[in-house]
Amino acid sequence: MEQNDLTLRPLRGREELDLFTRLPYGLNAELADDLATGRRRPEWMWVALRGDRLVARAAWWSRPGGGAPLVLDVLDIDDVPEPGADRLDIGERLLRTALAATLPDGAQPPDYSRFVPPDWREDALPRRIVEDRMAVLERTGARLFVERLRLEWRPETPVPGPGGRLAFRPPHDSGELVSLMTSAMDGTLDAHGRADLTRLSPREAALKHYEEELALYTSPRDWWRVATLPRGEPVGFVLPAHNGYNPIIAYIAVLPAHRGNGYIDDLLAEGTRVLAEQDVPRIRASTDLGNVPMANAFRRAGYVNFEREINMTWG
Repeated sequence: MEQNDLTLRPLRGREELDLFTRLPYGLNAELADDLATGRRRPEWMWVALRGDRLVARAAWWSRPGGGAPLVLDVLDIDDVPEPGADRLDIGERLLRTALAATLPDGAQPPDYSRFVPPDWREDALPRRIVEDRMAVLERTGARLFVERLRLEWRPETPVPGPGGRLAFRPPHDSGELVSLMTSAMDGTLDAHGRADLTRLSPREAALKHYEEELALYTSPRDWWRVATLPRGEPVGFVLPAHNGYNPIIAYIAVLPAHRGNGYIDDLLAEGTRVLAEQDVPRIRASTDLGNVPMANAFRRAGYVNFEREINMTWG
């Protein structure tokens, strides 16, 4: 559709991917594979064009074969200002048009996610880039939900050996794991978990997390570990996995009765060992900026903060 001399439309097919990637962002390298595996669709990838020039873009992601978008993870505007053009206005017009065409009437938009430099507030250019995109989202009613640390372990980093305080085994079954996750919801510092608890019981929140994320990983379940005391009492769990892009620490928690004893370090070391034994090139993890104890545990284990993630929501 044309708005003045601005054309707003979805991609006409995969052959237009070169057009979509004219604006830079780290996810550009993944888009072709995402299209091939059904994580994205051309009709979920929108562009704003002035003539042949790409001036803004937006795209949603879903799990392979997903019937609806799950997250808005690309929103960009040309960071070279046009004479007389309001860059934020262009971004807003594109986003509003794409939202109206992509989502059912009255549907709440999926949350927004963007990876940003770890020091983005300290450098004027990255700060302007991040804040401009956040401003576009705010104009459409979104708000900041949480900022997260993205962390990475690299093969040259030593992995501590077993400390001997805990024994490790795979969960007996999904029921045991969901029960442990339910217990771990008590006192959680995770923003998504806390938000779930405002509308769900702890068990419902745990089951939602398991069914909508953990159960969908295709990596081996025997990587998962429950940590126990010598007599068999569980104290926590760690779930190493592969999310289709990277090996990850998908979930890690110490049960409330056993917090404060440093068991998080034993759990993280075990999860890291499980993945390191697969000869992986890296291990990724993330935690909320405000979850200081977890961030400190990753730092002690040699994980580095290579990026942050901005999450915004319309909820």
